[in-house]
Amino acid sequence: MSMSSIADAPPGSRRPGVAVALLGAAAILGAVLAGPGPADGWQWLHWISKPLATVLILWTAWRIAPPLTARYRRWIAIGMLFSLAGDIFLMLPQDAFVPGLVAFLIAHVCFIRAMLDDARFAARPWALLACLGYGALNLWLLWPSLPTALYVPVVVYVAVLASMAGQAVSRAWWYAGDALAGPARWAAVGALLFMLSDTLIAWNRFRVAIPWAALWILATYYAALWCLARSIQRVSGTGKHA
Repeated sequence: MSMSSIADAPPGSRRPGVAVALLGAAAILGAVLAGPGPADGWQWLHWISKPLATVLILWTAWRIAPPLTARYRRWIAIGMLFSLAGDIFLMLPQDAFVPGLVAFLIAHVCFIRAMLDDARFAARPWALLACLGYGALNLWLLWPSLPTALYVPVVVYVAVLASMAGQAVSRAWWYAGDALAGPARWAAVGALLFMLSDTLIAWNRFRVAIPWAALWILATYYAALWCLARSIQRVSGTGKHA
């Protein structure tokens, strides 16, 4: 999340935007500097700051007014609640990767449901096919490194994640030049950043250690959630497709 995106935010979200940036930075710092011991002070900074940043983005999303529709905001908020659950699962000392995967899978289903509120699924099929192709390519490259027990969960997750991103891009394409183009673009950018963040997680976990992995993963993740929150804001005009 860049400082320019915070500066351009609606007046009611600027202060939370700065707080989210600070909490996100604290979560990243804690993850980068944490030692192996669970009692390490930096680890505690990560554990506290990571979910708090997500909670603050959720709170900001819920307060943004006027929303595109109450239903769109509700499904985005529910998706963020499941993202919060995924945050907690993935940062636990024990390996809770599969529960975290399931939580984020449900989150993406909620985001898809939100974006079906005003656009049919895959209104621009090439957008969906491009995202599915990107997901399939990563899956093919990572497949030799995946544990056998994760084959089915990961395939399902990649399909849902790519469908979410594809629907978001398809919706933004569909509304190009329309009054809803701005919110739709925010959702599309957020969805693509979510896919990038999850790609980094997968490569870092299963294929190769990425230098400063926590920085890139969390920065893209929080930026994704922030963009999805911004997509709730309704602009003036009814929209030619409304």
